[in-house]
Amino acid sequence: MSRWPRFSRRRRNQELDEEIQAHLAMAARDRIAQGDRPHAAELAARREFGNRTLVQEATREMWGWNSLERLWQDVRYALRGMRRTPGFTAVAVVSLALGIGANTAIFSLINTLMLRMLPVEHPGQLVELLFKAPGQDHFNAFSLQSYQHYREHNHVFSGLIASADTPFAVRGDGVEPEIVHGLYATPNYFSVLGVKPALGRLIGPEDGSAESPNVAVVSWSWWKSRFNSDRAIVGRRIVAGDVPVTIVGVTQREFAGLEPATRQDIWLPLTPHHPSYAATARYWLKLAARLKPGVSIEQARAEMSVLWQWTIADEFKTNDDRSVRDWKMEVQPAGAGLSHLRDQYAKPALLLMGVVALLLLIACTNVASLLLTRGAARQREMALRVSLGASRFRLLRQGLTESLLLAAAGGLLGILLAYWGTGALVRIIASGRERIDLQARPDGVVLLFTAGVALLTGILFGLAPAWRASGCAPAASLRDAGRAGETRLRRLFGKSLVVTQVAFSVVLLSAASLFVRHLSNLEHVDLGFHRDHVLLVELNPASSGYDRERLSRAYQELLGRLEAIPGVRSATICAIVPTSGVGAMRTATVEGYQAKPGERRFLSENWVAPKYFGTLGMPLLMGRDFSFQDQGGPRVAIVNQTLVRYFFGNGNPLGRHITFDGDDRPFEIVGVVGNMKSTDTREPGLRFVYFNMFQSGRNFSQFALRTSVDPAAVAGEVRRVVRASLKTVPVVGVKTMAEQVDASIVPERLMAMLSGLFGSLGAVIVAIGLYGLLSYTVARRTNEIGIRMALGATERAMSRMVLRDALGMVCVGLAIGAPMALWGKSLAASLIQDLSVKSGVPIVFGAAAMIAVALVAAYVPARRAARVEPVEALRYE
Repeated sequence: MSRWPRFSRRRRNQELDEEIQAHLAMAARDRIAQGDRPHAAELAARREFGNRTLVQEATREMWGWNSLERLWQDVRYALRGMRRTPGFTAVAVVSLALGIGANTAIFSLINTLMLRMLPVEHPGQLVELLFKAPGQDHFNAFSLQSYQHYREHNHVFSGLIASADTPFAVRGDGVEPEIVHGLYATPNYFSVLGVKPALGRLIGPEDGSAESPNVAVVSWSWWKSRFNSDRAIVGRRIVAGDVPVTIVGVTQREFAGLEPATRQDIWLPLTPHHPSYAATARYWLKLAARLKPGVSIEQARAEMSVLWQWTIADEFKTNDDRSVRDWKMEVQPAGAGLSHLRDQYAKPALLLMGVVALLLLIACTNVASLLLTRGAARQREMALRVSLGASRFRLLRQGLTESLLLAAAGGLLGILLAYWGTGALVRIIASGRERIDLQARPDGVVLLFTAGVALLTGILFGLAPAWRASGCAPAASLRDAGRAGETRLRRLFGKSLVVTQVAFSVVLLSAASLFVRHLSNLEHVDLGFHRDHVLLVELNPASSGYDRERLSRAYQELLGRLEAIPGVRSATICAIVPTSGVGAMRTATVEGYQAKPGERRFLSENWVAPKYFGTLGMPLLMGRDFSFQDQGGPRVAIVNQTLVRYFFGNGNPLGRHITFDGDDRPFEIVGVVGNMKSTDTREPGLRFVYFNMFQSGRNFSQFALRTSVDPAAVAGEVRRVVRASLKTVPVVGVKTMAEQVDASIVPERLMAMLSGLFGSLGAVIVAIGLYGLLSYTVARRTNEIGIRMALGATERAMSRMVLRDALGMVCVGLAIGAPMALWGKSLAASLIQDLSVKSGVPIVFGAAAMIAVALVAAYVPARRAARVEPVEALRYE
């Protein structure tokens, strides 16, 4: 028997025909031998044999494969039908592809950020430790002392690891100097995670002693790209930061760290005896742990809440702010990675998933409406098939086969769109402030999701048209073919599909208007500085060979040379670039202010060079700016307006002193500047203190230049001047302040762009569905329209009739969609910070857009109705 039933069946059909023909010929010969004439003998043999077709069918039933054969017949018939109606097929497939592709792309992002497990041993046992202050986001940032205390006193973890990520300047023989993404990790890091080496060994307990040599482990991707997969890399020496290290191993190809969006290039051990300990003194540690077998996450939370009290008590040694008592320890699952990026994008991604689900529902109802319209035109065909003996189940299966083929085609095209769309999503996310290397591509889980969506979609939009086609009455359908013979219920069902599309589209357009308006509000918020015509240049002097004093003098000379560049008005340096982060925070005592019990007196800090405020366009409200002459004099500080109002009210702060806890030397306030957004455009006003970096003896490497021309036009000259002045200090980043500000609102930009896109696509699909239904209605009512015009109806009246039908469906859809949009606004406000939902403009915009779409979609059918010739219409059948 042949491997494939179809080919085997074809051969056996031929053999059956030959066998029946041989049997008839033999019976005829027997009758001829008995004296019958040949023609009479053949007729008698056929009568004796019976219905040849019935015998063939009965024999085939005994062979099996009938279901497969009929399915193949249904598939071929559906494909022929799709080929005969290319316009319908294209509209249906593209509509479904847009819905399925959008769902696949967003699900790919959700899968990468929230669902995909880390390539480690038993990832479900991993947790991360976080703490949270009231009214703030949670943080995974602990001291080395807290890590050691938790490691030694917990009873719920089989292993606790700490790490601190930081960029490294790497150089060495055969290695071009570059900045790589590195991680300091405790020696038990890889053993707790259960990661195996691809080459050599990984950092282990033997690297934690004072006598241990300095070692490093590199990632598979960095080994491949920088060392061309040279297996002799083990034992090779490089310089990471200022520390000479020996490479001892390469990680597995799949493992690139605990954060799904950040791929580490190199790991160094973090121990008190290692040079990295001093380098990480300014970094907070991220803690993760593996639960012991049988220990639940609730048990871990209970124990860590007790151990957290040690951290609270330890904090009181240097901090008398009693509000730290309200800080809470949290233990969260970390099988999908640490939560940093997931927290930032999880809520926008879930909202977008709801948006694309609505888009898919609109596409489904649109295709269902088109199938109903085409099914009505095929009533005569279905009636003939029923008359010839086709069962209702067979017609239902045929209809579902057609819809599933359309869904499959839409799913395949949707996967192609999803590959492109996911790449675009990643590029948008990567435009943020942080270095992102997100590997969000459709994998097996995503493809399985797509297949499930396509199958569900095919059944969803195909069931109603298939059921309707299978339930036609032969006599009525044959009698009413060509006339408006549909029942009122069926017409209402077709209109209800369009109403459903309108309702969903109103929700999408309202959401798009809401998020676009939210983004616009963030883009036009008062930042406290001027974002235009500012160039930001970041240097990395870590391995330059300069000591602190030489680098300070070199930076002062570099500022003068940068200001000499044509088009540069002023130049300065700072520790923290605006909208890049809040920087350090400390508690302080302010002269003349009596603190209340339990009051939080945290002040945010930034170290800046002279001309910082003028370069950024921050107003100097009182006093003076920093100067280079401040070096060697009394310590001075400049504060912002929020701090002045909090501590001094309407009083004069100049000449007052601020003393930080743990530091006996006060700072004299010499100036007051306006408030500035330090983290992002959503930030409330913080109490800021600015210090003169040259007076404090600290060297920071964030340069800012105010230009009179396009900042990008002077970027090349700035690089040349830096290379000429500081030959061993590399430039690691150049961007404009406008780009920096835009990077701080990437999640909002993502929401606005995608919701606007999906809302527009939903409106287009609604327009197609409405146009199709109105065109079909006009065609079915041609006879009626002709009679009306013969009786005196005008062209304008016929156009109004079509427009009235369109606007009637839209108005019903608006009545249903408006409450849904209101509920959606409330849901979005509960997930998105500072989202304004008081205004009714988004819903009004959605309603107005849908009315405009209805008028555009109804224009051509209305003109067609107005141009019907009465004589030809009366002959229409």
